Amino acid sequence: MRVVVLRPRRQAEATALRLESLGHAPLVAPLLRIDETAARPPSGSFAALVVTSANGVPALARFAEPLPVYAVGERTAAIIRAAGFGDVTAEPDATRLAARIVASVRRGARVLHIAGRYRKPEPEASLKAAGVAVETFVAYQATAAEQFPEALAEALRAGALDAALHYSVRTVETALALARASGVEDAFLRLAHVCLSEEVAAPLRARGAARLTIAADPDETSLFAALALCESPGAGGHRLASPA
Repeated sequence: MRVVVLRPRRQAEATALRLESLGHAPLVAPLLRIDETAARPPSGSFAALVVTSANGVPALARFAEPLPVYAVGERTAAIIRAAGFGDVTAEPDATRLAARIVASVRRGARVLHIAGRYRKPEPEASLKAAGVAVETFVAYQATAAEQFPEALAEALRAGALDAALHYSVRTVETALALARASGVEDAFLRLAHVCLSEEVAAPLRARGAARLTIAADPDETSLFAALALCESPGAGGHRLASPA
C-alpha cells in the first residue's frame, strides 16, 4: 500500500523502513517537529525514571546513575536499552505502566517522568493516586507544522495514496486543520486511516472519515496488523519521495 506517515521525522523514518520491509510504499510527511527544551532535571535522587515516548530517550544521557527505567512500548524500551540502560521494563500503555511501577516501588518513592510539554495525564495521575511521588522533567516539545507538506498535498490531489498511519491526537488534529487550509481535506478523509487507538481516531470520525481501522493494542506492531486489514489498491514496493 501507499502509506503516509505523519509523525516526527526521526520516528517517521524508522516507521518508513519497517513499512518498506513489508512491501509498502511510505511517504514521510512529518507534521510535528521535536525540539529539546532548556529545562533542567529536578535535583535529588530518584527510585526510577519513566519514559512514555521515544522522544524522551535523548534526555536519559543526563543521568549518569544507572536507574531502573519504565517505558511505554517495547520499541521505546529497545531504544533505551541501546542507549546503555540495562534495567528497562515496558508496558504497552501508560495506565498499565503506572500499575507496574506501583507494584515495583515502595509507597512514597520518588520517580521522574521524562515528558513532553504536551502530554496526557497518565501515568502521572495513577502514580500520584497510588502514593508515588512523581516529578516531571519537560525535556522536549512538539511544534506543529504551519503548512501542509506540498509533496503530501500533491500525492492527495493525484490519488497517489491509499492509507495514513496515525499515532497521536495532536498529529491528527494538525493534519485535519492543514488539509482543510490547503484544499485537500476531502481527499485526505477518503484515505484508509489506521489509528493507534479510538482516542486518536476520534477527530477523524468527527470530521466524517469513513475508512477507520483501530489497532487492537496501542503499539506499532498492532498498528501494522491493522494496516494489513485494509484493502490495498495500487500497492507497491517503492518508496514515495519525501518532502524536504
